[in-house]
This record gives sequence, C-alpha cells and structure tokens, in this order.
Amino acid sequence: GHGSSSAGPQPRLVELTSHSELPRSDRTMVSEEYVGATVNATVLDGRGNTVHMMSSDEGTYGQNSPKVDTRGVVIAPAPHHGVVDRQGCDPSTRFLVPPRSVHWVALLQRGNCTFKEKILKAAAYNATAVLIYNNSTDKTVKMGHEGTGDTVAVMITEAYGKEILAHLERNLTVLVSVVVGQRGPTKNINRGSLVFVSISFIVLMIISSAWLIFYFIQKIRYTSARDRSQRRLGDAAKKAIGKLTTRTVKKGDKETDPDFNHCAVCIEAYQLNDVVRILPCKHVFHKVCVDPWLNEHCTCPMCKLNILKALGIMTSLPCVDSVVLDVERLGVSQASGSQRAPLGDSNQPSISLEPLSPPTLRPRPEHLLTSPSL
Repeated sequence: GHGSSSAGPQPRLVELTSHSELPRSDRTMVSEEYVGATVNATVLDGRGNTVHMMSSDEGTYGQNSPKVDTRGVVIAPAPHHGVVDRQGCDPSTRFLVPPRSVHWVALLQRGNCTFKEKILKAAAYNATAVLIYNNSTDKTVKMGHEGTGDTVAVMITEAYGKEILAHLERNLTVLVSVVVGQRGPTKNINRGSLVFVSISFIVLMIISSAWLIFYFIQKIRYTSARDRSQRRLGDAAKKAIGKLTTRTVKKGDKETDPDFNHCAVCIEAYQLNDVVRILPCKHVFHKVCVDPWLNEHCTCPMCKLNILKALGIMTSLPCVDSVVLDVERLGVSQASGSQRAPLGDSNQPSISLEPLSPPTLRPRPEHLLTSPSL
C-alpha cells in the first residue's frame, strides 16, 4: 500500500494542478458560501458493463473544499482484522487502492472524529475526493475542515451513501462524478428577488387601493355637491316660476290671431282658454309646455334669457344652458321689473314642479326666433 502510494502522488498532483488554480482562488473568494453538489454514480459489474445508474443533487461542498468538478472510483475503508471502520477514524484504517487508480474517491460515514481527520486519512492514500454521508438525518450540512489542501470534500445524504456502499459490498465497481451545483448567493438573490417582487406588489396594491378610495370619495363628494346644487337650482327655479306672469287666452287676444306665432315648444297654435306663461323677455309659451323646461333649465327656450337674473333671484349657481344672455343687454330690465306685479297667480292652478315628459318637438323654426314683443 505505502509503496504504491509513494509513487502515486506525482501523477495525481500534476493533473490536479492543471485545474486547481481556479479552485484555490475560488476557495479564497467563496469559503463562507453554501455550494451544492450533484453526485452521479454508475455501477459496473466485473466485465465493465453498466448495471445501475443513480444521481443525487443534495450534496454539499465542504467549507474548505475546492469547489470543482471531480470524478473517480469509489473505495470504502478495507476490513482490518475482520472489523470495518466506516467512519475512517481508526489509526489502522486502510484503503485498498488498485495500482492504476489515478483518481479514486473515499466513501466515509460522519461521526467519531472530525471532518478534517477523515479527509486527511483519505488524502494520505492520495484520494482525489472524499464523500462523507450523514449519520443522523437525511440532510446535508456544510462541513468545516481547514487545512485539508486540494482534496475535494462533499457531504451526501445517509440514504445515498448507504446505497453506494451496498453496491461496493457486492464487489461491484462504482464510478462517481461530482458536479458543482447551485451556489448560495444565487439562492439568496432568488429569495431576495422574490421578497422584492412581493413587497413591490404589496406596495402597488396599497397605492392602488388608496387611489381607488380617494377616487370614490371624490366621486361621492362631487355627486353630493351636484345634488345639492340641483336642489338649490330647483328651489330657485320654483321661486322664479312663481313670479312669472300667467294669463288665460280669451277671445280677441293677440294669441288667437292666425298670424301670431305658435308656441315654440309644442309648435301648436294658441286656443281659447289656453293658459300661457309670459317670460321677462316677453316670449309667450303654453304654461304646461314651458314650466317643465324652466324647472330644469331656468332659461328662455328661445333667447336663453336667465330668468333667475331677470327676476332678481340671485344665485351662485349657473343655469344648465351654456349660453346665458344678460338681461341688461336685452334692454328689458325695466320691463322685467314691471312683470313682478301680482297678476292672478292666486287664480291660476298650482304649478307642478315634477318633471314632465320632454316636449315631443324640440326643434324651433328659424322664423320663430324673432318673436314680436307683446
């Protein structure tokens, strides 16, 4: 054993040097990180035929191990006086390495001595790597073993280690290849990215919820203010309508003249006993036609005169119509004042403020837009 081991180190060291310059620097940079390992195993019979293949990605590189790919024939401790030391801690433990095995991997069980002692024991027989399988749980830990040089050390699960060992006890050859898996910082970055995305999503949801709440509060306030304005406008229109002059058409009135303009709302001629409403601008309409309009718009259907201003009912609310003509510009301010005389409203039926169905004919002929004053 020792005779062959003294001659064996040179080829192994020469080959390791060819790909261990990076591991040395790598070990310095990432000695504190978690590095996973995938351990692939191929079982061969006595004639070199593949009997079984297995793989595990639950391996973990030791803290002081080079983080490199490696491979070799798996060799477990040899029996000594009929006793097998699976943990590699006994001073008399030996590895029976075939003379031509340049690369071989020791398989040891955790426990009874330090990781460093196990690795150095295998390194004394020129092991390329050491697989240490756990003995307490089906998980792996990051081993600390400072001072073990270039020997690759990987911990595997107990189940996987015993599965490899079972094939060795049947005198089958097991070849393993160890491949570097996922490094710790990559996992941390992924976890950090997940946390960042989660926090961003939560913040976005909070902002969206706050915006929706603000939007609906503003909408409720706007609707409430609009309703109040409409109520105030309705009250003002009701007051204005109560001040407008109404008259019943009698025989001999101008409204019965065939040449007199028709009601601009319903486009119907005035008949005897029709009740008409006279606006401050002197335009005449059927009372039942114009009252609903005034209740909603508070302007003359023909000239858009603001009856609230014309009657002196001051309000901060504009009428619905966008075109509002000032009564002073029409030159009828004095006339509008004279219309405030109490003319028979007490004799007229009460004015309904409920919205009526809209007039059937809204368009107004051009020749009606210049209605003569009464």
